[in-house]
Amino acid sequence: MNATIDAITRQAVRSMDAGNWDAARTHWLRALDLDMNSPEIMLELSYLESLAGCYLAARDWALRAARAGTPSMDGVVSLVRRLRTFNEVPPLRQLVIGLLQAAPTSHGLLVECARQLSNLNDFPLALQCAEAAVAKAPDDLAARLVRGQLFAQHARIDEAVADFNWVLGRNPRIAIGWWILARLKKQTVQSNHLPQLRELSRMQGIRPADAAAVARALHKELDDIGDHAGAWEALERLCIIKRSMENYRPAETRNTFEALLAWSGGMNPPAVSQQQVRDHQKVPVFIVGMHRSGTTLMEQLLDGSPEIRGLGELSDFTSAMRDASDYYCKGTTDRAMVDRAAKIDFARVGHHYMEGLAWRLGDEKFFTDKQPANFLNIGFICEALPQAKILHLVRDPMETCFSNLRELFTDINSFSYNQEDLAEYFLQYRRLMMHWQAAYPGRILDVDYARLTTSTETVMREISRFCGIDYVDTMCSTVSSKRAVATASSIQVRDGVIHQKIPKWAPYSRYLQPLMYALRAGGAEIADLQT
Repeated sequence: MNATIDAITRQAVRSMDAGNWDAARTHWLRALDLDMNSPEIMLELSYLESLAGCYLAARDWALRAARAGTPSMDGVVSLVRRLRTFNEVPPLRQLVIGLLQAAPTSHGLLVECARQLSNLNDFPLALQCAEAAVAKAPDDLAARLVRGQLFAQHARIDEAVADFNWVLGRNPRIAIGWWILARLKKQTVQSNHLPQLRELSRMQGIRPADAAAVARALHKELDDIGDHAGAWEALERLCIIKRSMENYRPAETRNTFEALLAWSGGMNPPAVSQQQVRDHQKVPVFIVGMHRSGTTLMEQLLDGSPEIRGLGELSDFTSAMRDASDYYCKGTTDRAMVDRAAKIDFARVGHHYMEGLAWRLGDEKFFTDKQPANFLNIGFICEALPQAKILHLVRDPMETCFSNLRELFTDINSFSYNQEDLAEYFLQYRRLMMHWQAAYPGRILDVDYARLTTSTETVMREISRFCGIDYVDTMCSTVSSKRAVATASSIQVRDGVIHQKIPKWAPYSRYLQPLMYALRAGGAEIADLQT
């Protein structure tokens, strides 16, 4: 029997390598007939259906694998990653809780669970996995590194610093450790990591991703001490490295924006009475805008209300769109998803979204979904969730773009490492937001970031009225929020509401002429710097 399955498996793998999905599917199903409860074969079928472009079938095989029993160690890692891909958090959590209770679970598997749960904003369970991994293998660098990252997200800064120092003391080439360590506090001339970072930047054979992290750490620490020329040199290096790593296609971005601007959808969604909203439904509050526009600050302030549960940066709405369209879009959405939206059942999208979030919700009437890029999905959100409130953070064009330019993103925002591409994206975003405002009047509240930081109480009262919640004084401070923060603003948001009198881009204005010119050419107003 095993020899037969092995032979069929080899045939299936050869068919997959050749891109013959039908033949591969036939072989894997034959293998499953011989071993009907094999989660490993089900996972292979899940990967196959993903490659074949069948999102729902791929997800269903992953869920069947989760129900089939405990796979091999490699199979468990694959299962964790598959469930994360499909945003199937409850079965993933159930699997992880079982692993935490199983004594033989390896520390490496616990580290992987911590990473995936952190990506899903399940920080308490992620931290349990990281702590368990360190307990099993106190000298494991990966375990200490992921625990340090989670400590930072929970604002346990001293413990995070201790973990990163421990890791870097044993392997100074772990570049991401230097970058996070640089972020944890403002560096000074007397206390910084510049010698180590400069030495690391001169090393030969360093991976591009590590070189980018070192460059970002150098930029941050040099900026902290006021060496703006050196900081710009490091930032240019970061952008060059990241640009070489990314495969950004501006034409694809333009096509997606044009499709969204042309998308007609319902555009006149059926009216939903306020009584229905109050009595029968949880109310999502979507916080959207460009990345680095103040969305994290906005969520932390709203989290000061006892009526709101802050859920962080979620991918659940995109997952609901993938489910309804049977299509795995790239990122938040893409042109193909917009094309498929004409035939989507938006009631199904709304139900899938709310059902998928149910495990995260408590007694609060409202909850926040702070995924900035959901500005692309606003039309779909308005169709699927008539009760939803949408807060749009509006920040100065140069401040927004410069903050994106200097950020080390993972697999998103590949437009942000070139000044002209960044300006074009910003202008497209602004044009789309004007379109959504016209198409769905009254559904979106623009929140000016400068006003939010200078007249916090006034703005929070306006937001409270728009959302239909009672204003309380704790909504004017981030100190009252105890939730973990995983975004690039995770450290500075802990310092409360700060108004930057001199914009961060001001010392770099002579280097940013291409960005300024492109923004002005597109109609954006650039404020003159005060001398």
